[in-house]
Amino acid sequence: MSKLSGIALAIAMTASAAVKIEKTAYAGWPNCYRITNGEIELVVTTDVGPRVMRAGFLGGQNLFKEFKEQLGKAGEKDWQARGGHRLWVGPEVMPITYALDNGPVKIAIRGAVVELTQPVEKETGLQKVMIVRMAAEGNTVQVAHRIRNATLFPLEFAPWTLTMMAQGGVGITGFPPRGTHPKDLAPTNPLVMWPYTDFSDKRWTFTKKYLMLRQDPKNNEAQKIAHFNPHTWGAYLLGTDLYIKRYKADPSKVYPDFGCSYETFTNADFLELETVGPLTKVEPGKTVEHIETWSFHKNIKIGAWTDAELDRVVAPLVGR
Repeated sequence: MSKLSGIALAIAMTASAAVKIEKTAYAGWPNCYRITNGEIELVVTTDVGPRVMRAGFLGGQNLFKEFKEQLGKAGEKDWQARGGHRLWVGPEVMPITYALDNGPVKIAIRGAVVELTQPVEKETGLQKVMIVRMAAEGNTVQVAHRIRNATLFPLEFAPWTLTMMAQGGVGITGFPPRGTHPKDLAPTNPLVMWPYTDFSDKRWTFTKKYLMLRQDPKNNEAQKIAHFNPHTWGAYLLGTDLYIKRYKADPSKVYPDFGCSYETFTNADFLELETVGPLTKVEPGKTVEHIETWSFHKNIKIGAWTDAELDRVVAPLVGR
């Protein structure tokens, strides 16, 4: 064995030893797996999915939404919101986007990596895979999402990852770098509305650099907005815990929904942070991949929803 190979093996063994993966029952499902490095933890289930049902600090609150009445169940004939983090295809259309994920998935554990593979969907001929890699220490997770075209024909779609956040927090996202007039004359990004988007709703807060959407369990009016940012990110502050998801978008490619890489939605039940990949023509047997990086942060206090305060607290955690 070469010296370089030995070092690589030692690093892999250290990461594997630091990340603990154990089978456990969770929320009524008997076949779940807890992934933890001693600081943060995730829970995935193989009874349905692929989905990440729990995410947060070890022993702390679940930052992800859980629909209590849908936990522990499987085999439903209709798509279930259920909660957690899931993988869809866009643009949104029935019934393709809402293909069922109510059955068992296969799990493969390779050191510190958990791979969840769904059977080929009857509705679409697609097969979805979620690969979770937790850092050996610290607060980061990489989640790779793969969609394979198992049909005999080319299909065009966009990978779309949706994370349902628990009630009572605030979703945050940032725009591309701002400029000045008349120096910067060209537009930088779309800001896309849905027919039900209402900017008079008090759950919205806009600053020059940032957009906030507050989740209100007492307000069931749906709200949604989307935009494009090469450095796509969304954050959610629940109490003093902050969850961040990041994705690198490619401005040279075509994205759905008038060219958006980030979308956020809320109603009375949850708030969603969504990243969207480019529309891709996927040949039979080929796979498209969409990668997010997650991070978790404690004791985060935002004193005011202003550019200065968000630059101070959130921007250093998001990076560029």
